[in-house]
Amino acid sequence: MICRDAASRPAGFFYNASMSRHLRNGMLVLLLSALAGPAHALDPMLMFLLSAAREVISAAARAERAPALPAPVTTSRYPGTAVEPEHMRSLIDECFTYLSDAQRREIFDSLHAQLMDPKNAAVRGSMIEYFASRAAAVREAQLRLAKLSGPERDRLVTEFKVAVAAMTPEEAEALATLLRQGVLPVPGDLNDQLLAAIDAR
Repeated sequence: MICRDAASRPAGFFYNASMSRHLRNGMLVLLLSALAGPAHALDPMLMFLLSAAREVISAAARAERAPALPAPVTTSRYPGTAVEPEHMRSLIDECFTYLSDAQRREIFDSLHAQLMDPKNAAVRGSMIEYFASRAAAVREAQLRLAKLSGPERDRLVTEFKVAVAAMTPEEAEALATLLRQGVLPVPGDLNDQLLAAIDAR
């Protein structure tokens, strides 16, 4: 199982919530509200990034309420599927290349625990497909953002400034936190431009 196998599925984002748990609940709610507004006029890549941020924050909010899962048992295949844990680990390594080894391990550990949870037996296959589609979309976004031309990048940054201008200081800071953490699939130089746009608002 590799990124391109799921590339035709709907775009989206799936990320381990624990990396953003320090965000306060109030900031989570505020930014979720800000990013949920109409986006029909935005650049598609900017829409993806804002959607990614919304999903990270939503996952963080859920993680703060959810009890910790017990350590999963070792398995060669996830029950009821033909998928091996190493397939999922490889998928993560291939599609989340912008993250550190430790961050990718954290994603795998969290996903593995959820897939081994008996409560998820009925939806295990769907969870794997969902994760694969999100991982593929993240990888595609990385590649597309890295290949943006100068005018395309300028347009994205300009529209990002407009979106940020509509946010409260708390909302903008929550988004800046995600960019500083490096949890969005944005090339380093573009990431710096987006942070600068927030700082200059």
